[in-house]
Amino acid sequence: MSHEPDREARERAEFRAFVREHHPDVGGDPQEFLAGLARFREARGPRSTRQGPDEPGHDRYDAPVYFAAREPGVVGRVKRWRQRRRRPPRVR
Repeated sequence: MSHEPDREARERAEFRAFVREHHPDVGGDPQEFLAGLARFREARGPRSTRQGPDEPGHDRYDAPVYFAAREPGVVGRVKRWRQRRRRPPRVR
């Protein structure tokens, strides 16, 4: 079981090296890049569904992303400025 993190780190390093060398933004061939991505995805196997961070196969980017709504414009800026001004100091 102790070999799993080493294998994952090695696979991640191989994938990053591939991307650095073949990405279209750095002059690589787009078709070759897509084919390489497909090979890496195929080697990784099917994606797991909703596993916890401690379980094997967990993908840390599979959760939905939530954005906090802020009041736009000048009114929101003034409100945030007043809230910051009324806070006690962080250093005592």
